[in-house]
Amino acid sequence: MSNEIPIGLAKSGRRAWALDDVSVVPSRRTRSPQDVSLDWQIDAYTFKTPVIGAPMDSVMSPETAIELGRLGGLGVLNLEGLWTRYEDPQPVLEEISRLADDEVSPENTRRLQQLYSEPIKAELIKARLAEIRGAGVVVSGSLTPQRTQEFYQTVVEAGVDMFVIRGTTVSAEHVSQNGDPLNLKEFIYELDVPVIVGGAAGYTPALHLMRTGAAGVLVGFGGGSSTTTRRAMGIRVPMATAISDVAAARRDYLDESGGRYVHVIADGGLGSSGDIVKALAMGADAVMLGTTLARAEEAPGRGWHWGQEAVHPDFPRGHRTRVGTVGPLEEVLWGPSHHTDGSSNLMGGLRRAMAATGYSDLKSFQRVDAIVSPLGQQSR
Repeated sequence: MSNEIPIGLAKSGRRAWALDDVSVVPSRRTRSPQDVSLDWQIDAYTFKTPVIGAPMDSVMSPETAIELGRLGGLGVLNLEGLWTRYEDPQPVLEEISRLADDEVSPENTRRLQQLYSEPIKAELIKARLAEIRGAGVVVSGSLTPQRTQEFYQTVVEAGVDMFVIRGTTVSAEHVSQNGDPLNLKEFIYELDVPVIVGGAAGYTPALHLMRTGAAGVLVGFGGGSSTTTRRAMGIRVPMATAISDVAAARRDYLDESGGRYVHVIADGGLGSSGDIVKALAMGADAVMLGTTLARAEEAPGRGWHWGQEAVHPDFPRGHRTRVGTVGPLEEVLWGPSHHTDGSSNLMGGLRRAMAATGYSDLKSFQRVDAIVSPLGQQSR
């Protein structure tokens, strides 16, 4: 049965669903939450929780990456951010937090662009990654495709355990008449660490990314509440459909490759524990969190959240968004919670959802039953 919907006489489009439109369904069996495992393994690394801290300056500093690692997740440092541009970024972060409260402000955007015009320094990339490594947690950093060619050798020399290439959209084949584009397949083959790449939001682009040798594919366009990609570029794929499509690519690539499993990582629009539950139910292996972790007391954004898109020198398409603070990072992840909206004890919410639907591990939870109930009909 086709899910194509006519838009007019000359164009049709697929029906797609957001995470708000879907829900998981309890089965006849339930479990005790204490019997549920949230362990996630990618390549040689095992984590106590399927949580990756988004490489955004409002979310991850070297200190918060270390703390997230100690709490069982993976913190990814933005290697094009303030920590690799300034020896001491704290005064810059303080200034950003004191900008006018207006979410949409050309003056704020202009100042952010100025602050991020400071050049990236290779020695600071090495110093920040060395700081994380010295704490004994898994070391990970992120570059955009445009900067990977320029700085990846510095990253390799500094020593990372996992490397992330993250952009609004990342393709296995970038066509350019200006300079040599990044050849992902050659790059990943030559790199001696697992690479996570994205974003991708459809079956075909995700399958091509998997064929490059990536260990994981990011689903979505990142940025969450701090991005305006839909308004600025007209690009959006609802996350429930996007995750399911990329999970199908993972399944088919598993057969095509003779058993190579590529992890699907939901990235963007995961504002609560319920969103995390539904992302994993749609087929994700893990989640990359921005907004939810930006609410932690230790988050460098001081209750504000912005992405790399917001500081683009020519085409900014994000806002510095007020997200507030709900508690320490440990409380945000593991509780105990004092909030009723799913903004803290994220893993407690996930554990209870898995127990209520009868699943004891993340992989089997991907088989949970789901229903579609569009947001506009949920009160009926």
